[in-house]
Amino acid sequence: MIRPAPNVTRAYLMLAIVMLFWAGNSIVARAVKDDIPPFTLAFVRWTGALIILLPIAWASLRRDRAALLAGWRPVLLLGLVGVAGFNGFLYWGLHHTTATNGLLLQAAIPALVLVCNAVFFRERAGEWQVGGVILSTLGVAVVVVRADLQVLARLQLGFGDLLILCAVLAWAIYTSLLRIRPAIHQLTFLSVTFTIAALTMLPLALSEWRAVADITWRPAVIGAFAYVAILPSVVAYFLFNSAVDEIGAARAGQTISLMPLFGAGLAAALLGEALHPYHIAGMVLILSGIAMAALLHRETAQAG
Repeated sequence: MIRPAPNVTRAYLMLAIVMLFWAGNSIVARAVKDDIPPFTLAFVRWTGALIILLPIAWASLRRDRAALLAGWRPVLLLGLVGVAGFNGFLYWGLHHTTATNGLLLQAAIPALVLVCNAVFFRERAGEWQVGGVILSTLGVAVVVVRADLQVLARLQLGFGDLLILCAVLAWAIYTSLLRIRPAIHQLTFLSVTFTIAALTMLPLALSEWRAVADITWRPAVIGAFAYVAILPSVVAYFLFNSAVDEIGAARAGQTISLMPLFGAGLAAALLGEALHPYHIAGMVLILSGIAMAALLHRETAQAG
C-alpha cells in the first residue's frame, strides 16, 4: 500500500494545539499542587481519559486484537515510558521545583529526540535539524531567563529538577520510538497505553490516600481533573502521535519549544501576568528555528 504524502501544514497546526494544551497541563498541575497529590492527579487523568475514549475506541480495539497481541511489547514499552513515566515524573517534579526550572529543563527535549534517533536507529541529524533545534532552544532560554543572565546564574538544580529531567528523557524516548508502534488504529493505541498508565499510577495513588482524604472538592479541583483528562490527554496525544506519523519524531519533537511560550501567554491571559519584550524576542527565535527545520527539510526532500 502506498503511503499518502505527508501534510506538513496540518501536522504543525496539530502540534501547535498540542503544545497549547500541554502548557495548560503544566499550569494546572502547578496551580493545584497544594490540593491534589501528584500520582492521584496522574491516575485520575488517565482513568478519566480512558472512560472517555473506550466507547469510541471499542470497535477498533476488537478489530486490532490480533495485531495488538502480536505487537504487545512495543505498546507496553511506549505506555510505560511515554504515558505513565513522563507524566508521573512531571507531576511529581512540579511539586518540588519552580516553574522556571521546569520550563528550562523541558527545552532539552528536541535535542534529546535527535540523540535518541541516533542511538536507537542510527539516524544522523542533518544540519538543518541541529540548527533549528539550537535556534529554538535559544528562544526558550530567552523566555525562561527573561533575557537576564543573572536569572540563569541563580538557577539551582534539586530533587524536583532531577524528576523533571527523568520526565524529559522519557518523553524523548517515547517520541523517538513511536515509529516502532504496531500497525494498529490510533484509538486502539491510545486506549491501551492509557490503560497501562492508569494501572501503573494506581498503586502510587493509593499510597497518597491520606492526602486524598484531605482534598477539598471545590470547583477548581474538579475542573483540574476534567481538564487533564480531556484536552492534554485524549485530544493532545491523538494529535501528537498523528503529527509524528506525518513529519517524523525530530521535527515533531522540536515543537516542544513552543510550550514555554504558550505557558507565558496562558499565564498572562489567566493569571494577569504581564508580557514583556523578551517574550516577543523568544517567540521570534522559537518560530524561526521551527520554520528553519521545516523549510530546509522540505527543500532537501525536493532536491532528493
